[in-house]
Amino acid sequence: MGKLLVFNSISLDGYFVDLNGDMGFANNSTPDAEWEAFVNGNASGSGGTLVFGRITYDLMASFWPTPIAAQSNPVVAERINAARKVVFSRTMEKAAWVNTRLVKDDLPGEIRRMKKEDSQRMVIFGSGSIVAQLTEQALIDEYQFIVIPIVLGKGRSLFAGIKAKLPLKLNQTRSFANGNVWLSYELIS
Repeated sequence: MGKLLVFNSISLDGYFVDLNGDMGFANNSTPDAEWEAFVNGNASGSGGTLVFGRITYDLMASFWPTPIAAQSNPVVAERINAARKVVFSRTMEKAAWVNTRLVKDDLPGEIRRMKKEDSQRMVIFGSGSIVAQLTEQALIDEYQFIVIPIVLGKGRSLFAGIKAKLPLKLNQTRSFANGNVWLSYELIS
């Protein structure tokens, strides 16, 4: 059975986007060779499927297939463009980014089907409303966060709208010289 994980950058005050919906704060870290090796290692990981909501999909699809992305981070650009992708959207008519499948309804049902039929992992980037919906359905197996050493003051939480407490168990941590900290949690059953 496949596993579903969330991988997102968050600010010290817990936001994954600022008030304008921008995730750019996550890319402004101090140069750090260990951090760059970590990012490239994650991108070179074991395949799987990338899962997006429409807003994050539009943001990623507008950048990663470009020559600028290939020049600035060739390893990540190559892997993310080649990966299988699923975008959940009720409003999109078609998904043009290579290897992307559009799903218009039944988010929890589709994720359950995907987990049952595919032994590879699925990774959600961004996509706060999808994270919140799937968290409420207890369909996320692991939460990975990169805590960026910045305070945004205001923004949007990945867990906006969650009605119940979410007890998590810390699996791993790793800190980097640039101040970023990677945290991995799993749901306590």
